Amino acid sequence: MIHRSGKELRELFLNFFEEKGCKRYHSFSLIPDDPTLLFTIAGMVPFKPYFLGLKTPEVTRATTAQKCVRTNDIENVGHTARHHTFFEMLGNFSFGDYFKNEIIPWAWEFLTERVGLDPNRLYATVYLDDDEAFNIWHEKVGLPKERIFRLGADDNFWAAGPVGPCGPCSEIIYDQGAQYSCGKPTCTVGCDCDRYLEIWNLVFMQYNRDKDGNLTPLPHKNIDTGMGLERLASVVQSVPNDFETDLFRPIMDKACELVNVKYGEDPKKDMAVKVISDHIRASSFMIADGVLPTNDGGGYVLRRLIRRCVRYGRLLGIDKPFLTDLLPVVRESIGDEYHELVEQAETIKQVLSTEEERFSHTLAQGSELMYSEIEKLEKAGKDTLQGKIAFDLYDTFGFPFELTEEMCEERGIKVDKEGFEEAMEEQRERARGASKQTHSVISKNVYTELADKLGATPFCGYTEKECEADVAAVIIDGALADEASEGSEADIVLRNTPFYGEKGGQVGDTGTISTDTMMFEVENTTYPAPGLIVHHGKVTKGTIKDGQKVHAAINTERRADIQRHHTATHLLHEALARTLGAHVRQAGSLVTPTFLRFDFNHFRPLTVDEIRDVERIVYAEVLKNSPVITKIMPIDEAKKTGARALFDEKYGDEVRVLGISDFSTELCGGTHVSATGEIGLIKIIREEGIGSGIRRVTAVAGRAALPVFQGFSNAVNAMVTMVGGDADAVISKVSAMLDEKKVLERKNRELQVKAAMADIENSVKPKAEVGGVELIVEKFDNITGDLLRQIGDRIRNKYPKAMLLLAGISSEGHVALTAMASQEIVKLGAHAGLLLKAVAAEMGGKGGGNPMLAQGGVSNAGGIDKAFAVAPAIFEKLLKKEK
Repeated sequence: MIHRSGKELRELFLNFFEEKGCKRYHSFSLIPDDPTLLFTIAGMVPFKPYFLGLKTPEVTRATTAQKCVRTNDIENVGHTARHHTFFEMLGNFSFGDYFKNEIIPWAWEFLTERVGLDPNRLYATVYLDDDEAFNIWHEKVGLPKERIFRLGADDNFWAAGPVGPCGPCSEIIYDQGAQYSCGKPTCTVGCDCDRYLEIWNLVFMQYNRDKDGNLTPLPHKNIDTGMGLERLASVVQSVPNDFETDLFRPIMDKACELVNVKYGEDPKKDMAVKVISDHIRASSFMIADGVLPTNDGGGYVLRRLIRRCVRYGRLLGIDKPFLTDLLPVVRESIGDEYHELVEQAETIKQVLSTEEERFSHTLAQGSELMYSEIEKLEKAGKDTLQGKIAFDLYDTFGFPFELTEEMCEERGIKVDKEGFEEAMEEQRERARGASKQTHSVISKNVYTELADKLGATPFCGYTEKECEADVAAVIIDGALADEASEGSEADIVLRNTPFYGEKGGQVGDTGTISTDTMMFEVENTTYPAPGLIVHHGKVTKGTIKDGQKVHAAINTERRADIQRHHTATHLLHEALARTLGAHVRQAGSLVTPTFLRFDFNHFRPLTVDEIRDVERIVYAEVLKNSPVITKIMPIDEAKKTGARALFDEKYGDEVRVLGISDFSTELCGGTHVSATGEIGLIKIIREEGIGSGIRRVTAVAGRAALPVFQGFSNAVNAMVTMVGGDADAVISKVSAMLDEKKVLERKNRELQVKAAMADIENSVKPKAEVGGVELIVEKFDNITGDLLRQIGDRIRNKYPKAMLLLAGISSEGHVALTAMASQEIVKLGAHAGLLLKAVAAEMGGKGGGNPMLAQGGVSNAGGIDKAFAVAPAIFEKLLKKEK
């Protein structure tokens, strides 16, 4: 057998099936077009609509090397020979074309002639009653009957679900040799040991299963095969596990090199580098496909993988950021097939660096807390970590529950998952209680009835600013009316309209609906029911009547302002993607006549230079005066052009595709300028975070931009007048003044602390002692929260074994609370967060934190003496409970 690299095996497979007439597809995204899946978990997932008969395939034969992620066995990665989160599935597919007679001999040909596997080591399994497959293996391929095994539905029958396409399958097994056997006399094909290794599964989709379980032959039979590249490589390269193939080993060696250790000398360190090599591959591909670390969904899986990498790096002895050092080796080991790793290299590097840095800050502190809790459990002879502590680790230190569980398991400690879930649910309930969001119930009303009766309102506003129309309905206070007289507020439905209804982030038009004797001022236009455009406003002259012929005219100046902002939004979207990376995707937008707002996926705030680059790219397109062209085409054709579509937007069979020269192509139903030069000035005025992994930019364009620039100019001129000199010197002068201010403020704080500490040696004394832990309770007048911590640090230097509970009372009577504890007394059971929370509650305030530091506050000092009087009793109770 010829030794081949993983890259060579991948190419060999794809070339082989291209020779058999299959169209070769680049791997589809890890983010599937399937709401039931977080990730693409198999090669057939992108082709699922074809297998289910929902879509007609463009070809009848296909082949892919599909990148996949499975996360159900994350904790097994590194412990076994073949568990992975990321892997490549080599697959070939037939949609009503070739079937068993072709694929079985082809599979044999590929493995024995192209790859060079020993035919005498190959076995096949078939479904119990699949005589057709059995006979092809025996008669056409020549496999002896004793090397063909009939197995049941659990092993050799595939189904997409309880109903739908299904069929038997045939697995190809490779005998790795007696050295891999479990040693049992019964060891044969189907044994759980590693001797008889499944390397390829051929699925024959030939039936349709109904709800009663009846099987009916499909008119067009399909083939779906899958073979793990990593597993095939381990066989061809004659290594005992997937990790020692050239797809993983270079990554593991690089990780070992960082701390000067050698693979194979320490089982624990071997496991650590296996986990790292697997997770860095998965993380790199997930980020390349647009996944960012978040606290839910696919982003949570990515965050968990990155944090496991960091944590196993620490176990290996790596005490500095290291993940980005592995990326060149990841790209090299994978090869040229996945261009996205190169195209998104900078984005992958930035995301990994940011997440590793964030987690590294809390990993040491959180680990210290957890290990102190474990030590207390071990001393007490207990074996279960409280769910509340696991939740604190998650909430305060960002430890995924699974990481806490894993670290505890290494010490033989279980984790109370039920208690963790209860604490999580309590947090969710608090969030729900604090939410101001209201929910509406969709029900039948006058608008839905009109939509059913009239159908979608024809919109002529893409090309016309005004038109003649008939009034189709007059609505007053939610009910149909024959007419609306002067002074009345009403909703008007027209048979056709140039008014754009609020949709896709673009606000609705305003304008007038009129006759010679009537005037209706349109204040807004919306879609209260699908397809139905409704004009909301007021009759300012005469009477508007049902059935009346009217003239509808939009406010053209306002529409022009909206169009400038909408086309500017498209330019911004593309510029952001070019500046920050292809992971940038629209998460929401608002287009108005005075500003635009654009929300998008990104993992950190934009720098000043990045904002300038975005503005520069956008303005360059404006200066080109590029034509803005709209085409209507089928949705599938639009996607082939590369047009961007909103991830969660539902589109019809035909869509509007907006193209701006060769710069940007998006699906969009809004209104736009005819050329980019019409936009004029564009200025980003704000950039902010609005949620985990979501950023927002606010910008102005056209007429709305001029006052902004004038405002900037006025502000600079005013500062020049105040500080003297010229505009170029303003920044340096203001900076010098601020530096001077900081120096004076620092000196002032030092004086305040000095005054507060003047008699500290005599005035501060412990108020209680429990189990060798002292409690110091003190209050200070005219001291802020930040100064309180400085005072606490001074006191702790004198009393290292004391829990500190300090209060600072401002001149307005507000109380700032701080509790502090050293690591030494935390190990003895002290918990600053619990103490402060309880004492603050006595005063009618709130507070909390972690075992070493907690903060809180109370709006007035009225109850401070009473609360501090009972603080020793609370302290004693909590400490005994913790012990």
